[in-house]
Amino acid sequence: MLISPARVKTVAIVGAGMAGVSCAQTLAAQGYSVRLFDKGRGPGGRMATRRIETAQGDAHFDHGAQYFTVRDPGFHAVVKDWQSRGLAEPWPLAGPDAWVSKPSMKAVVNDFSCRHDVIFGEQVRGLARTEQGWQVMTSAGSHGPFDAMIVAVPAEQAAPLLALHDLEIAQKAMHIRSQPCWAAMFAFAAPLAVSQDIIRGQGSICWAARNNAKPGRSGPEAWVVQASGQWSAAHIDDGKDRVLAELACIFEREIAMPLPRILASSVHRWRFALSAGAQIGALWNADIRLGACGDWLLGPRVECAWLSGKALADLIGPSANQDRSSPLKSRGV
Repeated sequence: MLISPARVKTVAIVGAGMAGVSCAQTLAAQGYSVRLFDKGRGPGGRMATRRIETAQGDAHFDHGAQYFTVRDPGFHAVVKDWQSRGLAEPWPLAGPDAWVSKPSMKAVVNDFSCRHDVIFGEQVRGLARTEQGWQVMTSAGSHGPFDAMIVAVPAEQAAPLLALHDLEIAQKAMHIRSQPCWAAMFAFAAPLAVSQDIIRGQGSICWAARNNAKPGRSGPEAWVVQASGQWSAAHIDDGKDRVLAELACIFEREIAMPLPRILASSVHRWRFALSAGAQIGALWNADIRLGACGDWLLGPRVECAWLSGKALADLIGPSANQDRSSPLKSRGV
């Protein structure tokens, strides 16, 4: 059943990570009314930060994306605006084009999401298309109707939402495989006696960083230890306590010294952490007004998620009410 061809005014976006909020920001600037849905307690997706209370004060951990690159001119302009408002700063230690958000990685996503209508804490279970428009079915009920629907979540989560409505777009998501990542967080009673703040590619550990040494951070000694994709996949269904204990042992072994006393610790499983990227950009079916964006459509970087979201909004914006020769449109960026 096709949606009435009335002018597009309202858009629903599933996912309030960087791709979703980038798309929302561009659409809102073009005059659309946008509502986002996210199962988390706040925005950010994989640009997440966790706070843990300790005897030495709150420890903060950027346990998802560790930094973001700035290479595209359009994204560079956005980042310079964040910098001028104290929300971002270069982190040369991670690379010549590496930046971090301040005071946490989710700060820049918050900067976008706070300008929009976002429903948090509701798992999207399905999408429905009627004569009135799109409906979003969540764990708390149904929302809608909306004139257009956008899916901005990892490929593995996007595929089942898209499959009933556009098999061609869904198949592109089905062909993407993301690497998982177990991320351990440790707050120590004393500084770890290593000279470097970043440890890369040490056996089963792909990344470890002293979080409190990042620009704009403070608090007790806090380390994020991320396991490699291979190790994470082999232990994907292990219990959290076991994974935390094993990663502590592996970390201690790799740095070849005893760990200081642990004040607090936690662990998080990113089941869809790193996507190879399809190098497409974004997908938009103008006939039924359904689109998809995300880093899985471009590349495994925060910057790619921003670019994909903006690319989809640009596809919708100037020509959402014009006939297309083909219902599936994509654009690389």
